[in-house]
Amino acid sequence: MNTMEITKYVGAFCGSLLVFLLITTAASSIYNTSSDVVAFSVEIPESTAEAAPEEAPAEAVDVATLVAAADPGAGETVFRKCSACHKVDGSDGVGPHLNGVVGRPVGAIEGYSYSDSLAGHGGAWDAGELYAFLENPKGYAPGTKMAFAGLAKSEERANVIAYLETTAP
Repeated sequence: MNTMEITKYVGAFCGSLLVFLLITTAASSIYNTSSDVVAFSVEIPESTAEAAPEEAPAEAVDVATLVAAADPGAGETVFRKCSACHKVDGSDGVGPHLNGVVGRPVGAIEGYSYSDSLAGHGGAWDAGELYAFLENPKGYAPGTKMAFAGLAKSEERANVIAYLETTAP
């Protein structure tokens, strides 16, 4: 490699640096990125407790009336969310079978291993208890093994309970 080739390589490198420097200078003159002016700002209240609206008290729900007016056919459709773990044919899956659950004592299936919170709960699964459980299983029975988050819509809960009433053995 002779001196002329080395001079060409160094010249090409310096020329490339010069081109990049010119591009940076031109871009800086076109786009000002060091401005103190904020293009978009979001105002955040100083205290979220003061800004939060007061919650209205929860209205009492007449579960018996809701279930009486519910559609078991629609409940069967909603029950598909439950069918990944529960069956209505008398056999247990991941969860206990649910045929005949309305009126059955809580945690009463022989041979099924319930969580401590449901095994020691007592009482029976009437429409009101099922309604509260289906709304928020972990809130109703803290420590339950049921991973389902619950059914948010009141009509869906009522329809599922109406459907479960039709599955009695």
